[in-house]
Amino acid sequence: MKGPKRPVHAVTTWVKRQPPKVKAFLAVVSGMAALVFLRFIVHDHDNLFVASEAVHALGISVLIYKLMKENSCAGLSLKTQELTAIFLAVRLYCSVVMEYDIHTLLDSATLITTLWVVYTIRFKLRSTYMEDKDNFAIYYVVVPCALLALAIHPSTSHNILNRICWAFCVYLEAVSVLPQLRVMQNTKIVEPFTAHYVFALGVARFLSCAHWVLQVVDTRGRLLTALGYGLWPSMVLLSEIVQTFILADFCYYYVKSVVGGQLALRLPSGVV
Repeated sequence: MKGPKRPVHAVTTWVKRQPPKVKAFLAVVSGMAALVFLRFIVHDHDNLFVASEAVHALGISVLIYKLMKENSCAGLSLKTQELTAIFLAVRLYCSVVMEYDIHTLLDSATLITTLWVVYTIRFKLRSTYMEDKDNFAIYYVVVPCALLALAIHPSTSHNILNRICWAFCVYLEAVSVLPQLRVMQNTKIVEPFTAHYVFALGVARFLSCAHWVLQVVDTRGRLLTALGYGLWPSMVLLSEIVQTFILADFCYYYVKSVVGGQLALRLPSGVV
């Protein structure tokens, strides 16, 4: 006779059986509930953005541990790391010339570690790099982001080049994880450290999105005016939301795998 199912397992089984529209609705409701929860427990919402960058740095630390412990970069996307280094470098430049603060220091540390990961994958562990699986053409995201930045950027008093760079790094960050998702889609099985890293990215994206959404709510929309006029304020929020939902499905299967006690994460077809 089978014992009763654990509540978490029962819930995940029920969610898995639901059609895509119901899953999307449940994801939106869960996200809104999490935002309400964060609004009441985090008094200074600027801390959410700092926490986002800290979680991202933690994810990079997991990658470094994987590379040093396993002496292998199998399952990792070099292209995602290169895109990450690009948007971090551009954001660091914007931070230095526009507003030097704690985010400048955090971005500097994250950029340095990301460059180390790129160097390690490209040169020291090249023999273990799954180049055939890492087949996402990065110009599909870099070029559109650059064109979008030229068309839609802040209308603040800063230099036009700095404003375009600012917009470019916002757009590129939103889609920088796509090559890593393609690698996982191609391999179907994600080893633990890579799964931890991508989950950390998902948490970081959500915290960053929560920061912007709650700031807009708290200022009753005045933050949007502070960011500039036209489409730019809406594009900032849209970029934050897009990068959160890109990773939402993966994070669901990650949590399900951890709850189920599985070491490696198996992704069904069409997840990423």
